[in-house]
Amino acid sequence: MSYRIKKPINNAIDLMRKMLCTFFCLTVLGVFTANAQQISISTILDSIQASNPSLKMYDAEVRSLDEAAKGAKSWMAPELSSGFFMTPYAPRYWKSMNGQPGMGQYTIAAQQIIPNPKRLNADYKYMSSMSSVEKEKKGYTLNQLYADAKKNYYEWIVIKKQLLILDDNEKLLNYMVQSAEIRYKNGLEKINAYYKAKAAIANVQSMRVMLENEIKQRKYNINTLMYRDKTIEFDIDTSYTVKDYQNITFDTTLFVTNRSDIKAIEKEMYVNILKQETERTRLLPEFGFRFENAYGWAKQPMQFSAMASVRLPMARWSAKMNKANIESIKWKNESLQQQKKMILNESTGMAYSMRTDIFNKNKQIKLYEEKILPALRRNYQAYQLAYEQNTEELFELFDAWETLNMTQLEYLKQLQELLSMQVELERILQIK
Repeated sequence: MSYRIKKPINNAIDLMRKMLCTFFCLTVLGVFTANAQQISISTILDSIQASNPSLKMYDAEVRSLDEAAKGAKSWMAPELSSGFFMTPYAPRYWKSMNGQPGMGQYTIAAQQIIPNPKRLNADYKYMSSMSSVEKEKKGYTLNQLYADAKKNYYEWIVIKKQLLILDDNEKLLNYMVQSAEIRYKNGLEKINAYYKAKAAIANVQSMRVMLENEIKQRKYNINTLMYRDKTIEFDIDTSYTVKDYQNITFDTTLFVTNRSDIKAIEKEMYVNILKQETERTRLLPEFGFRFENAYGWAKQPMQFSAMASVRLPMARWSAKMNKANIESIKWKNESLQQQKKMILNESTGMAYSMRTDIFNKNKQIKLYEEKILPALRRNYQAYQLAYEQNTEELFELFDAWETLNMTQLEYLKQLQELLSMQVELERILQIK
């Protein structure tokens, strides 16, 4: 009797344990899901700007050039020399003989070249301006990183929308399959559409696996851009804004003001002008001073020598290299000027073309949202109602679903293209 009572009690305890274990597992799963931080696109872009090593590389290069510029006004090192001067090889002549002083002297000499102040100032201006080019290159690289991040972010948003559609599709297809199985048993349904629905469920599951892998790839890419552990879990804010660029005039002033690559070309041209000036100052004369003190022996008096020198680089045979460099830099700037015009021309054309594409793509998407998709949903709902009332067959219902599904996926494809165009236009305009 006691055994019979204990057995149900044990079963109840086991059941309670299983329920508690299930509750605990669900709670832990919920905690891990909640810990997946949701971040916005602005947070991602700020993190890229703060942490990406590509940008820190430019910071280090700028610091390197600025530190090098601090030594631009340095003089040449002074020269010291010491040794024998006009001393015979035969030591016997070093001594005084017959009242004559000995031959030879020991000298100590110092020499200093005094650089031209204009050359020092020109060198300093030139070297101080070199880092400005790297700063603009950093801005250009940052713009490219922003575009990569936004592209991955918006692709992730569209993939999540596709997954929601797949969830709805799986529910609808399961309804079709279950309904068809009941009707087939009662002799009210043909079997051919049933197998099409079963295959469609497998296709939905296969597509879900592919899309979940695509999300992981986007997550790895964004983590990489933010320079953090690639396996950090996070989610994204699925809200987005389709911007209107119809009122913007894409003139050259806009690109010169915004584009870092164009600014880098302008800075490089300015640096080249300063480089030309340094080459010109190298044609200016420079002066030097040399002092020698000679210690005589064997009745020789102490002697000194003080001499000034001047360096004349403007001589025709010595100025060829500097003049050639000046001419070379002039044509290099001409090349940069044409490169700037090329970028402005291409960017302006691409911006106008991209804006037109965005405008037309917006019109297409509104047609999908306001007319095409609502009509196909009502069409599917009508077939579903008729199917439930046994006035339509599963084949027609499946065909209505398939049309709706393909159109929904095509709509998301169009949305992805629109967001990609927006990212590309923002990259061209260098808009964060």
